Order: sequence, then C-alpha cells, then structure tokens
Amino acid sequence: MIDKQTDREPAAVKPSATQGVAAVPSANTPAPAAAEIPMPEPEQIPTVSLTKLLRRLLAQITRERIITAGLACVSLGALFLFWYLGTKYRLEFYIRFKNVPTPYEVFQQLTQVGLSNKYLVNIAISVRRILTGFFIAIAIGVPLGLAIGKYQRVRDLFMPVVEVLRPIPAIAWVPMSIMLWPNNEASIVFITFIGAFFPILLNTIHGVHSLDGVLIRAARCLGASEFRLFLNVILPGSLPHIFTGLAVGMGVAWVSLIAAEMISGQFGVGYFTWEAYSLVDYPAIVLGMITIGFLGLACSGIIRMVGNLLMPWLAFAPGGKR
Repeated sequence: MIDKQTDREPAAVKPSATQGVAAVPSANTPAPAAAEIPMPEPEQIPTVSLTKLLRRLLAQITRERIITAGLACVSLGALFLFWYLGTKYRLEFYIRFKNVPTPYEVFQQLTQVGLSNKYLVNIAISVRRILTGFFIAIAIGVPLGLAIGKYQRVRDLFMPVVEVLRPIPAIAWVPMSIMLWPNNEASIVFITFIGAFFPILLNTIHGVHSLDGVLIRAARCLGASEFRLFLNVILPGSLPHIFTGLAVGMGVAWVSLIAAEMISGQFGVGYFTWEAYSLVDYPAIVLGMITIGFLGLACSGIIRMVGNLLMPWLAFAPGGKR
C-alpha cells in the first residue's frame, strides 16, 4: 500500500520570528488582487456636507442680522421714548421741552403734508442735488486720490492746494458759489460736491498708502502693465478705505446741502425746514429734521450694501462683519 503522503508536495516551512527571513511565495501562488487590499470604509472618511455648511452659514448670518436689527430698534426706541417723555411732562432740566412738539403732533403734520405734492417734491429735489454732487465728487476724488497716493510728483503738485482748501467749511463757500455759478441750483450742487470731495479724496489716498508693497512688486514681476496694476491691485486693495470715505463724504454732503438750501435755496428739505422755522411751525421743523435723518440713513445703507457686494471677502475676515 502506497503511502498517500508521498504524492503530496512538501509543506512550506514557515520561518520562525527569530530567523527574520520573509517567506518567499511560490511561483504558482497567485498575486493578491488589488481589491483584496483593505480600504477604509466610507463612513470612516471624515466628510463635510455642503448643505450643512450652507445652512450653518445662513443661520449665522440670520442670527447676526436679527441681533443687529434688535439693537437698532432698541436704540431708536430709546430715542423716541426720551422724546415722548420729555414732551409729555414738559421737562425742563437745562434742556427745555416746553415748545417741542409731541410725536403725535409731528405725525399729524406728516399726514397733512403727505396729502400735497410739496413735501415729496422737496425730497426729490434734495435727493437729486445730493446724488449729483456726490457722484461728481466720486468721479474726481477717487481717480485723483489713486494718482496722488501712487505717484510722488502728482502728490507734490496737488497736495498743497488740497491742504489749503480742505479746512474751509462748505458753508463758507456759499457766497463765493453764488458769485461763481450762474444759478442757485448749480451753486447748491457745488456746495454738496465740496462737502463730499475731501473725505473721499483723503481716504482714497490713505487706502493707496496702506496697500502692501509686496503686492505691487509681485504684480510688476508678473508683467502687469500700469493699467492692470491699478485695476487689479491698487483699486481692490484701496476699496475698504474708499468706501469709508464715501460713507463719511455722504454725511458731510447732507450737512452741506441742508445749509446751502437754508441760505440760498428755494426748494428742498433744508428750505422746507427753514420755511417752517420762519412760520413758527414747530411740528414741520421736527418733520424736516426727521426726514433729513432718514434720507441720510438710507444713503449710508445703500453705500454699505454696495460695499458688501464689491468686497465680499471682508465679510469673512476677522472683524469684517458689517
């Protein structure tokens, strides 16, 4: 009887751990397939859902907006409450509320004026004047500020004139503007332009000076032309300071416009307020003041909204939530 073990191949001898020799696979042994290599399971790979990320971001933005709107309501409500209590009890503690109209009287004045077109026409004329002077100030102030901030020779040429004219308040230009321009409309627009021009110009110059020089040198090394340097490096880098100048300039422009309308205007919110003072119509005076405040708030809000659209990266920068 033949032993069955003689027909078998000798079993491979496994080396011991002390020998330190790896076993050599036989030629007949098939190579392990790639699918047999252990891979981590899908649930083990950390993944971030885009939907969850967007929901988180929207929730944070909504929460921030709710908090901002709530604080704004508290602030305006406190001012309104102070006005209401002062006029209700006719308080007199150095500030006298004896002749100040109540909120209800101002509301009645609004309902009476709103029935006529005079109030709306005055608002439209003031808005037209402020936008005309403001956009002229942007068209001149921003390019000139970029050139002054970038080129030393341009700065040496224009800055002495700027420093001489800048301290002159816009209201002091009213007599001169009446002599310079052929009509009151042009002179009022000029006063508005003067009020907005210098904040826009100086903030643009500061924005160019604050720009990192490494960015300019890198753009030059990459072969950027002078036009591309201004368009792609200097202007975007200066935008935060430019919009700061726009916000400040808009406020100064409204102050200048109202003063000019009170002195030499025949229409506008400033003229409406001054006429009410001449007629001793106290509710109309307060209505004009509130109208000026809300118009200025709306203009500043539009500037802030445009800035957020043109500079979306600031919303994610540290301290950049606006």
